[in-house]
Amino acid sequence: MNNFTTPETFTNSTTQSFGLIESLEICVHSINLFFSLPAHSYIIWLIITGTLSGVASEFFILNLSVCELGICLNGLVFILSRWISSLDILDMFLIGLTTTGRPLFQCLMCVERYLAVVHPVTFLKYKPLRYRVICCTAIWIISLGSCLVCMYNLASKNVNAYAWFLTMQLTLVISIQLFCLVAVLRALKQSGPGERRRREEENHMKRRAFHLILITTVTMIILYFPFIITGISIILTADNSPTIWFTSLTCFILAGFVQPALYLHRTGKLSCLCSS
Repeated sequence: MNNFTTPETFTNSTTQSFGLIESLEICVHSINLFFSLPAHSYIIWLIITGTLSGVASEFFILNLSVCELGICLNGLVFILSRWISSLDILDMFLIGLTTTGRPLFQCLMCVERYLAVVHPVTFLKYKPLRYRVICCTAIWIISLGSCLVCMYNLASKNVNAYAWFLTMQLTLVISIQLFCLVAVLRALKQSGPGERRRREEENHMKRRAFHLILITTVTMIILYFPFIITGISIILTADNSPTIWFTSLTCFILAGFVQPALYLHRTGKLSCLCSS
């Protein structure tokens, strides 16, 4: 079974080609474990050991990093399931964190930047930590439901339902991010009233928010657009080629390093690690 696909019975490739793809998948997951696990563990440590206000302002990133640790666990379970077949069901369950948890937390961060730029009054109203906890709790509940849905669809070998579920939710998340990106860009082009210095400070804040949303959106497209294309292809042709899924998996793993690198660069820790 591919980590993002249905079980082996859905593939009609030869044993040799499937073995090659499976070996490449194990290599990709091993690379993800080697880099993502220490990076996100370090981010969680930085946020937790910071000030209380720092924890509040970085609460979404904290939850995203915890979700990324779950994705690393999914990769480890996938590798171990090659030798321990009883872990297959756990592998199917943890896929929900990949297909739902990560994109929703990243989308939530973009919506936060959108509110800060376009609707600052609303942003200040819902800035307290309790509202962030409510949002993150809702996402964790949704992710748990997604884990159950993925496990059911994959265990019951319902590839069409899995493809529909994957395609619809990723399309929705990317659409929301594109909306936030365009709205912040429009707000950036509009110069507000007031002194010149204040306008420059506001524009600087808007530019930072725009760049963050732009990078996150481009990353999301690289992460999930191949999955959307693959899902549509499966819906239309019922062809569940492991090679196509491997391409999507590779894009997902490589683009997943952008978010922790951005955070470490913003906090000044990336340059320290590189210099050391």
